[in-house]
Amino acid sequence: MPAKSKAQQKAAGAALAAKRGDMKKSELKGASKSMEKSMSEDQLEDLASTKRKGKPEHVSKTG
Repeated sequence: MPAKSKAQQKAAGAALAAKRGDMKKSELKGASKSMEKSMSEDQLEDLASTKRKGKPEHVSKTG
């Protein structure tokens, strides 16, 4: 499941770093905090490894 936006990709990267112990879990905020709790390391790695080229910074919640 590739990331839909740059923001989602960055949040997944932060959550992955915390899950691996490279970053303190207490430093996480917002989406990255909930991603770390609810997603596996493999899922986070898949989102974080998405290429950013052509992705919008944010995706609207409509649709």
